[in-house]
Amino acid sequence: MNDSDDEAKLFRDSMADVRPLKNDNKISEKPKPKPYPKQRIADELKVLEELSDSITDEWVELSGDELNYARNGISRQIMRRLRQGKYIIEAELDLHGLRRDEAKKELIWFVRECSLKGIRCVRIIHGKGQRSPNKQPILKTKTANWLKQMDSVLAYCTAPKTDGGTGALYVLLKKK
Repeated sequence: MNDSDDEAKLFRDSMADVRPLKNDNKISEKPKPKPYPKQRIADELKVLEELSDSITDEWVELSGDELNYARNGISRQIMRRLRQGKYIIEAELDLHGLRRDEAKKELIWFVRECSLKGIRCVRIIHGKGQRSPNKQPILKTKTANWLKQMDSVLAYCTAPKTDGGTGALYVLLKKK
């Protein structure tokens, strides 16, 4: 026996109690996360945060206590279905108890996230203003103004009584 035979025997003896690993020839890779466009989102948020707080007849269409808005091209049939609650509400935001600037920020983030996720119909609860000074629905009017200025909002209307009535809105968002 020469040195190489001795080394081979020594190696085999050393490895005698070693069991081979199960090899299924698969390389497991975690799926890569979807790209997150930080700059585009930052730009959008900057624009949205500059939404006007001014209240004019041009921005809000009031019929009694009810709010209604539809962009050009939205049919009466779609608005009727929205008012009747025929669309599935996929997400909800409650603005009760928030100050104006907090509500604006929450609304911006909520609509943006829903749009990114492909959510089409949401309910936004703004309240009726019972706890506001002079019992005026400040958030109701502000919410209606802000929504109308958002490109992703196609239409909104006051929710039926069973879903909040004049204290809530159904909002229809663009398809992703």
